Amino acid sequence: MTVVFSIGRFAAGFVVALAWSGHALADPTAGPPAPNCAVPPQRPAIEAALDHTALRIHLGKPLTIVAIGSSSTLGVGASAPAMNYPSLLEQELRERFPGVEIRVINHGIGGQDVPEELTRLDRDVMAEHPDLVIWQVGTNAVLRRDDLSADEHLIRRGVSSMQEKGIEIVLMDLQYAPRVLARPAFAEMERLLAELAKRARVGLFRRFEIMKEWDRTRQLAPAEMIGPDGLHMTDASYGCLANRLAEALTSNWRSHEKLAKSPHRSPVTIAGVERPRGTQPAAASQLH
Repeated sequence: MTVVFSIGRFAAGFVVALAWSGHALADPTAGPPAPNCAVPPQRPAIEAALDHTALRIHLGKPLTIVAIGSSSTLGVGASAPAMNYPSLLEQELRERFPGVEIRVINHGIGGQDVPEELTRLDRDVMAEHPDLVIWQVGTNAVLRRDDLSADEHLIRRGVSSMQEKGIEIVLMDLQYAPRVLARPAFAEMERLLAELAKRARVGLFRRFEIMKEWDRTRQLAPAEMIGPDGLHMTDASYGCLANRLAEALTSNWRSHEKLAKSPHRSPVTIAGVERPRGTQPAAASQLH
């Protein structure tokens, strides 16, 4: 299957819009307008309840997020390290919640697959004591093999290990890119991750569907969504990925905040309990 991304270079104005100082307007002489990151509301939604992180946001407590994955977490294809999605996600979330100390720690390593990521969960995830982990997973498995049965088992094991430590999880699925679409197993990995997230009651951020929509509508134009290697993302798509993920997390947290403000519910009731780090949340599910 061949996919053509008819999008030009990332606009300088978009960098300004994502800058630490806030949502400043770009200088009209600086370049073409920023790409439009919007997608239908149902696509970026994270359906699983992120009760613990919602409670911390509601109470204004510090929030630590670890982003683990391979090259598209590390930021291969971006023009600078500051343009990878975890760095931009931290900026986006801090702008949305200026009263909360939010850290997004990038533990992406290019070329890694599920087995290698599992071996470093203790060092790169548990040791950071995160409230939330965003696990970008599956792309390298699809690029390297057609039989994903072992990958399913390993991803389940990783999710279970993090849940046992009381960590909330959002899985991020594949990027929509020509080299991914050329592989026969991409649809199976998409199905596998969606089913696993549902059964484990963890979040799923549907990057594949979001990027597919950007390609269909050419909304990022004139910026390119995928670089010349046919696989890695660009400043434009990393920026929009961070924007949509921040919006999905914010919507999830605020929906639970509204519930918390109900006269019959409290934030602690919604989240189970305010637990010490490293213990299992009351509402967290177990994998079977």
